[in-house]
Amino acid sequence: MVLVTGATGLVGSHLLLDLALKGEKVRALKRANSDLTSVINLFSSHAGLLETIEWAEGDVLDIFSLQEAMIGISKVYHCAAMVSFIPGEVEEMMRVNINGTANIVNFCVENRVEKLCYVSSVAAINRISEDKTIDENSEWKISKHNSNYALSKYGAEREVWRGIAEGLKAVIVNPTIIFGPGNWKTGSTAMFPRIWKGLKFYTDGTTGFVDARDVSKAMILLMESEIHSERFIVNGENLNFKKIFDWISEGLGKPKPYIYAYGWMRSLAWRAEAMKSFLFKTKPFITKETAFSAHKKVHFSNEKIKKATGMDFIPVKKSIKDTCDIFLRYTG
Repeated sequence: MVLVTGATGLVGSHLLLDLALKGEKVRALKRANSDLTSVINLFSSHAGLLETIEWAEGDVLDIFSLQEAMIGISKVYHCAAMVSFIPGEVEEMMRVNINGTANIVNFCVENRVEKLCYVSSVAAINRISEDKTIDENSEWKISKHNSNYALSKYGAEREVWRGIAEGLKAVIVNPTIIFGPGNWKTGSTAMFPRIWKGLKFYTDGTTGFVDARDVSKAMILLMESEIHSERFIVNGENLNFKKIFDWISEGLGKPKPYIYAYGWMRSLAWRAEAMKSFLFKTKPFITKETAFSAHKKVHFSNEKIKKATGMDFIPVKKSIKDTCDIFLRYTG
């Protein structure tokens, strides 16, 4: 049996569907208050398939629930993580991402599971340099510009490498920004409702983007292979944010952003969002960290994963169009 943590998240839900379609016996870990809406929507065109998933209530920080969830498990896909750029959530994010991963690794070693796949992020790889394409050999660099999220994923990866040193077979995937239907209030998926409501500003930053379906596909291919003790960047294309915002606007039938956000504008924007968040008890769409990263020009290589698995990537424009269609179907 296969265990999937973070099963209700963007990557986890797509992974559940792909594993179920392959006929795998899957146990999915979810918290007591997890919202299954995005999972139900994703499985909606496959009658009866969701009923094949065995749900286990637990948390990566609760070792007793993990101990029970690990019974009879041969492979683990660890997708559970907290993504936040809000200063007040740093401590919790560090616990979830680092301590939670340490717990998963410990149980994998103790139970001698066949293999672990950990979903990290390109945030855990050097993204400071803009003068060359970033690949799996790019070394982590200490910098004031590393986000707390990046630090948490880097720390989590260290736990996986520790497990590998202790004899665990494991692979790490480092996706770029992921597109796909999910919880429209969090992560990269929040771009869609934000543009739906109206977005006037854009930046000229460049980064990598990938479809959630491709992340899931890469994970399964790596887990079914003999490959272990390696990391892989999972990236579809490197594109600038203006093009991404334009494509989302087209897919949603909304006006395209037309005002370039200069540095002082970005500074005002994240401060205004912080005030709005404080007053209305909502999560900000822009933070100091995301405002800084939105103007950087970074490029990621996908050569290693393509050579290892032979996979082709869904064009980002199609990924956005498909996600827009689903957004309009359920919320538009």
